[in-house]
Amino acid sequence: MSVDVASGDGASGDVVKGEGPVGIDELLERVRAGYARVKAREAYEAARAGEALLVDIRYAALRERDGLIPGALVVERNELEWRLDPRGSHRAPEATGHDLRIVMICNEGYASSLAAASLHRLGLHRATDLVGGFQAWRSAGLPVTY
Repeated sequence: MSVDVASGDGASGDVVKGEGPVGIDELLERVRAGYARVKAREAYEAARAGEALLVDIRYAALRERDGLIPGALVVERNELEWRLDPRGSHRAPEATGHDLRIVMICNEGYASSLAAASLHRLGLHRATDLVGGFQAWRSAGLPVTY
């Protein structure tokens, strides 16, 4: 079954008529099929060229322990939709429109996939996530500040 992330068919965890619940591994597979994920170097180059907004959704303890990606917008996961909805009253200034390319970054690339799917449901059709998350970024030797 293919998943229409924009309409939410299965992407939010909703049970599609005639199907039972899915496990997290299947859910991740389904939502990731709805967009092209990016690797660390590609995300770095896109952000550096001004073609993508990097959004770090890791919780504070991980940011304090491992550092920050310079220039990334830090948004706690529980605030994500409110901060990135271009129509929202609590949006971040960086949330300029639905065509914005957003690269979600979590610690290892799992929660960011679900976050990207949630942004798709808001109409942010270019949202994606970083394969391997912050740990892949750091392993690639890309800039980190402490």
